[in-house]
Amino acid sequence: MVDLSLYAAFLVAAFALCVTPGPDMMFIVAMGGRGGPTAGVMAAFGVACAMFVHTVAAALGLSALFLALPTLYHVLRWAGAAYLLYLAVKAFRDRSVPGEGAGAGAGMRRAFWQGAVTNLLNPKVILFNVAFLPQFVAPERGHVWEQFMVLGLTITVMGFAVDGSIGLLSGKLSALLRRSARVARGLNIFSGTVFTGLAVRLVASAPK
Repeated sequence: MVDLSLYAAFLVAAFALCVTPGPDMMFIVAMGGRGGPTAGVMAAFGVACAMFVHTVAAALGLSALFLALPTLYHVLRWAGAAYLLYLAVKAFRDRSVPGEGAGAGAGMRRAFWQGAVTNLLNPKVILFNVAFLPQFVAPERGHVWEQFMVLGLTITVMGFAVDGSIGLLSGKLSALLRRSARVARGLNIFSGTVFTGLAVRLVASAPK
């Protein structure tokens, strides 16, 4: 079903993309730094699930709407920036003492959804899927939908393995540092700064 030579090239390209620091990785580091190892891993899982949703959309041709309707691209871009700024404000205003706050289950769900929503509202990820994945699809072999799904599932699993490890490590480090309320406050400020920077980057970005 999948051209093996194309798939091998895809694995190399996908791995290079996954290990290259980018907005998603910075977001996951900030989430791990603010919420600990579980929050970092769950944020990575949310990002991974959103990436697979983008793959399905690309396979269905829905993502191509952003190429035909530039206004839709900008609406989503501003919505994503607004959401990141909302997370930044929450981080800056957080005065909780380490160990306090929502239960583990609620924290895990929140980290997952924050990771998923942040990725889903990033139109550059949508355009990436439109431009990147089709390069490794061989229409002459048929089953184009299945080829998209194999590629999408591969990069999703690979991305989660890398980002999940990053989230776990950043969370473990923060867990050690958070024994001090002052350091915990500093980590919240760091997270808020990262979220703000990502929002500014998203607003400043535009398709060429």
